[in-house]
Amino acid sequence: MNKESELRARYNDNTRGVYFIGTTPPKSDSSLDQIDGIADKLLERVKDIDFDGLIVYDIQNEDSRTNQVRPFPFKSTHDPRLYSYLLNKKSNRPIITYKSVGQLNASEFNDWINEAWTEYGVRDLVLVGSPSSKKKPSLTLNDAYKTLADNPHNYFTGGVTIAERHANKKNEHQRLIDKYQQGCNFFISQAIYDPQATIDKLTRYAIECEKKGLSPQRIILTFSPCGSKKTLEFIEWLGVSVPEATSLRILHAAKPLFESIRICSNSLKQILDAVIPYKLPLGINIESLTNRKDEIDGSILLYKLLRSTMENYLAKQELYKHINS
Repeated sequence: MNKESELRARYNDNTRGVYFIGTTPPKSDSSLDQIDGIADKLLERVKDIDFDGLIVYDIQNEDSRTNQVRPFPFKSTHDPRLYSYLLNKKSNRPIITYKSVGQLNASEFNDWINEAWTEYGVRDLVLVGSPSSKKKPSLTLNDAYKTLADNPHNYFTGGVTIAERHANKKNEHQRLIDKYQQGCNFFISQAIYDPQATIDKLTRYAIECEKKGLSPQRIILTFSPCGSKKTLEFIEWLGVSVPEATSLRILHAAKPLFESIRICSNSLKQILDAVIPYKLPLGINIESLTNRKDEIDGSILLYKLLRSTMENYLAKQELYKHINS
């Protein structure tokens, strides 16, 4: 089975979870030899865990999204397609590649799609729109989906889902349905530190799909450990909602990193317990938002804990199905 059909098959099997490690491309001033070494180091760190694939983000400045100063200075990165290609060749696993579309027009984006397929072997894409409603993009997300749908290459396409947006506008469930109708077959959340916002979104989405006679698409829940005040500031700068009590727990803990891991683990349990009555196919994505060794190591520990929690949930879901049949 080729890699792209393998990933689709895993996504379409609702009896199992799907599990990913998120990463960013190396900085643009890294040489090709350095990029190669960075990829090797990442794969060495995750060699002893069982995961389905990797997610490579497309990092943008996002300075137009907020007036707040970015806690970590922005540094441009290499093309995510290049890093995806390297990781795929070295790991022999599917790679989901993010693409921010706002800087390109439709023709340029179509060229990007063609090059990604033919030159870099990209098969699995997540499209990201403009980070700011204040700045008019060259290409809207809706137009990018249309361009992708008209392209002859058969990409497996996903979208981003943001619980904080649902908390504010109460319409994220409809966004998911609209994006599905535009070609999205899966969704990846931003980092979760407010489980109730995610519970509200998932519950509304499940109920709306049932009303419309639609099968819910796979939603990958992202979690990221936090080991310092500056990392927490960065998480909040990215637009992630962190309840005050959660922030205080992390910052006043003897070991903030491990307190954040415990919080993330408990958050996933809360989410899964709440949505168990619904037939929602889910998955896990773990990312480290910094290159600090302790937070990277913490993300591996978090992955192990959350995968175990998800497997337990799937077993409970099977039991719940038999009880109610």
